[in-house]
Amino acid sequence: MNWDVVKGQWHQVKGSVKAQWGRLTDDELEQVAGEHEKLVGLIQERYGLARDEAERQVDNFNWTIKH
Repeated sequence: MNWDVVKGQWHQVKGSVKAQWGRLTDDELEQVAGEHEKLVGLIQERYGLARDEAERQVDNFNWTIKH
C-alpha cells in the first residue's frame, strides 16, 4: 500500500481502522494521522502483539479508499 495515499485519505479510512482495531481511541487515531510506524506501534501496544505480527496485520488490512 502506498502510505502517502493512506495519509492523504486518513479521515476517510480511520473509521474502517477503528472497526478493525476497536481498542484504539479516536484521539489515538488522530495522532496516528496515517503514519504507518505510529499505527503499527499503537496496535502492538494496545493488543500486546509482537512487532512483526502488528505490522503483518496493518500490511494485510484492506486499505481500499472508497470515493
